[in-house]
Amino acid sequence: MNRTYFDNAATTSLDPAVLEAMMPYLTEKFGNPSSIYSYGRESRLAIENARKSVAKILNAHPAEIFFTSGGTESSNTAITAAVRNLGCKHIISSRIEHHATSHTIEYLHKKGEAALSYVKLLPDGHIDLEDLELLLKECEDKCLVTLMHANNEIGNLLNINAVGEICKKYNAIFHSDTVQTVGHYPFDLRKTPVHFITGASHKFHGPKGVGMLYINESVHIEPFLHGGSQERNMRAGTENLYGIVGFAKALEIATNNYEADSKYVASIKQYMGDQLKAHINGVEFNGDAFGNSLYAVLNVSFPKTEKSEMILFNLDISGICASGGSACTSGVDQGSHVIRAIKNNPNQVAVRFSFSKHNTKEEVDFVVDKLKGMI
Repeated sequence: MNRTYFDNAATTSLDPAVLEAMMPYLTEKFGNPSSIYSYGRESRLAIENARKSVAKILNAHPAEIFFTSGGTESSNTAITAAVRNLGCKHIISSRIEHHATSHTIEYLHKKGEAALSYVKLLPDGHIDLEDLELLLKECEDKCLVTLMHANNEIGNLLNINAVGEICKKYNAIFHSDTVQTVGHYPFDLRKTPVHFITGASHKFHGPKGVGMLYINESVHIEPFLHGGSQERNMRAGTENLYGIVGFAKALEIATNNYEADSKYVASIKQYMGDQLKAHINGVEFNGDAFGNSLYAVLNVSFPKTEKSEMILFNLDISGICASGGSACTSGVDQGSHVIRAIKNNPNQVAVRFSFSKHNTKEEVDFVVDKLKGMI
């Protein structure tokens, strides 16, 4: 059976050119980057070249880029440091954050380390910026604002510069989970008022298990992981050498091909939306689907029937990969906390389709045809 893969917000396929760049560090160039002999020095050079490449693409300083195991570690590090090292006693977030953020802030709040407030959401799922400013204005303690740049389930995009300017006005620390946008949008961190952003290469055709944390040079934090002196004493543990090389190569490819790839992927998303509306009665789109939204994500609500309650299972039987929400909650029958927060309709079943440069309109036609028999 051929597989139709429409779950690229969860993970993407590894680009062959990325694998090619990684291979030498999986075979002959395997030296420990902390070693002083030539093998080690070669590995250290590869990591620092990767850091410079990532920094140049994001318009940051290499000293502001730290490599991690992924977005979850990066967000945990930033949020915890803001509370424990930067004096933030109040966290402002939203009800639709990725669990890497929401579970971290809930933990810190439960332990009594920080108060916690949630900004209001507009009917289309966007953040209410007026309410955000009101929360900051009324807060007497130093605040951490943690809001994701693009929602991984509904695709809504945050005006990261506007939020950053509001945070600057009230001397708040700003962390943004940018896992869905690093590698998908151009960044200029010299002109973006943000203290922390995150990235994970498996979202843009790089390897799994490697991520990035940007820490603005204006803030100084303590390590989240303790041990050796890797990552300039900020992130202990032997570096994921080939992963880091792969991260940088994947980001380079994604950046070089951004204009063409983003336009193409957006056309696939639009085509699927049009075909669903044309062929399935009662279909609705969640969030600001065709407005200020991630070009790769389409979240769809179908009428709830005996058939549609099993829609993900039946899609899988047909060789179609899609999700009911974040892949991090798959197998847990709780539904999407994002959909519940913006549109809690028990008579609908939500499915997230997410696309990449490898998808085609023919695949969309195949999926829509299968869906017609599942509703």
